[in-house]
Amino acid sequence: MPSYTVTVATGSQWFAGTDDYIYLSLVGSAGCSEKHLLDKPFYNDFERGAVDSYDVTVDEELGEIQLVKIEKRKYWIHDDWYLKYITLKTPYGDYIEFPCYRWITGEGEIVLRDGRWMEWNPGFPLSIDAKYHKDLPRDIQFDSEKGVDFVLNYSKAMENLFINRFMHMFQSSWSDFADFEKIFVKISNTISERVMKHWQEDLMFGYQFLNGCNPVLIQRCTKLPKKFPVTTAMVECSLERELTLEQEMEQGNIFIVDFELLDGIDANKTDPCTLQFLAAPICLLYKNLANKIVPIAIQLNQVPGDKNPIFLPSDAKYDWLLAKIWVRSSDFHVHQTITHLLRTHLVSEVFGIAMYRQLPAVHPIFKLLVAHVRFTIAINTKAREQLICEYGLFDKANATGGGGHVQMVQRAMQDLTYTSLCFPENIKARGMDSTEDIPYYFYRDDGLLVWEAIKTFTAEVVGIYYKSDQVVAEDQELQDFVKDIYVYGMRGKKTSGFPKSIKTREKLSEYLTVVIFTASAQHAAVNFGQLFLGMYPEEHFIEKPVKEAMARFRKNLDAIVSVIAERNKNKKLPYYYLSPDRIPNSVAI
Repeated sequence: MPSYTVTVATGSQWFAGTDDYIYLSLVGSAGCSEKHLLDKPFYNDFERGAVDSYDVTVDEELGEIQLVKIEKRKYWIHDDWYLKYITLKTPYGDYIEFPCYRWITGEGEIVLRDGRWMEWNPGFPLSIDAKYHKDLPRDIQFDSEKGVDFVLNYSKAMENLFINRFMHMFQSSWSDFADFEKIFVKISNTISERVMKHWQEDLMFGYQFLNGCNPVLIQRCTKLPKKFPVTTAMVECSLERELTLEQEMEQGNIFIVDFELLDGIDANKTDPCTLQFLAAPICLLYKNLANKIVPIAIQLNQVPGDKNPIFLPSDAKYDWLLAKIWVRSSDFHVHQTITHLLRTHLVSEVFGIAMYRQLPAVHPIFKLLVAHVRFTIAINTKAREQLICEYGLFDKANATGGGGHVQMVQRAMQDLTYTSLCFPENIKARGMDSTEDIPYYFYRDDGLLVWEAIKTFTAEVVGIYYKSDQVVAEDQELQDFVKDIYVYGMRGKKTSGFPKSIKTREKLSEYLTVVIFTASAQHAAVNFGQLFLGMYPEEHFIEKPVKEAMARFRKNLDAIVSVIAERNKNKKLPYYYLSPDRIPNSVAI
């Protein structure tokens, strides 16, 4: 008969142990075991801080163990128990861990699922080991209201975008650019209406790189890459300062967006009736005398040559417009798959899984972060189940569907670094930090305000619980959390720059700011909002100093809302994606 070794770890906090009866059942793919009482004769089981092991023999083969059930029954009086985790050694020598990290009160049964990571695709950040939303632990699934919202929003999106009609519209040539307006039929707001009227203009094209849905690619150009041989003669009609192109670069007036990531990515071939194509363009932009950013040269592929010309504003109207459309198409693909999916959704899932695996619910860092990973694992599981899976929405509607989006994530993982998630450092690395030189970069301006507000708040919380750097370094649960993110989320790559451990309060504050900003503000900037930043509806913190810090945090955020509202008051195209009253707490949509 198969025999398993069950190891049970009890918490080390006061009164964590129990004298109640503890029963365990194993549930596998081939069957369920009988209920086993975990008890060793002449031994005080489940004492505070204890790690107890038991041999459990079952009558028949259970297959792959999927979950364990724990039942607590009263011995004398109700005796609460803090269970950290259960590990299982199978008859085949495999080890499976079932995290719990919570109090079990009264009588009843709880179900623990395997806390393993899963590789959804080679090279991706690891994700939760669940194929379907229903396979997730109940406490991280969508609640009923949120689940209904997701289904309704998904259905509504399909209805609004007329996916089938939308796809058929592109299977034949357009007769007129007015056909483009059909896309906006069901999307009506100040921004969409202005974009619809001005989308062909160079000013709108340049503005979108600063404050559109993907404001993270543009960077200052100090030297042209050899693969992009633009000359002064080509663009002199666009240069307003009577300087050469080299002199304009020296003065900081030239910017570049390079879509090299798309070079060689396979275009979607899932629909044999529809030919789809991808470009990997390079776009040169110029800051004119009005301090507005406009495009001045576009090359649609990476290798220069006669068959890969450089398009210019001086070209025929529709040649230049079509070149800009190709750039905008490429920007869409990078935005959806890298800026949005990888760098907010998948990264935030890594933070969430590590938190649930390594931090008990009573840990202050758990209390701080739990609102910022709310429903993130659930939404990502839904996405893998319905959107980015084979034959999902990506395959039906995107030129990178059918596997191209997977290739893109695998490539982009090389550039996913800790530093690139630190908002101020990312802005500076792209040469976009000067408010004087680039005055209309509202993504930068608002993002820096929110980043500093979050960092001030995390520093306060860290200061309350960690009185010295030594306390940070000696917090083993915190160190395990950080290590889990590095080893599994970032696949143990030194080049990622993610720390394996954190030794100081300052670094801890920065790390927590990265987690919260990525899940809230960064996601809001490239998506849209619902449950707002600074709102903590579930009262995990009961300590007065933390509640006071939360109040100050909300006050700081309110001040930022006022600054942004005042700035937007008279703007024809307002930027409000990073206004705190529009920033969701977590990546949950």
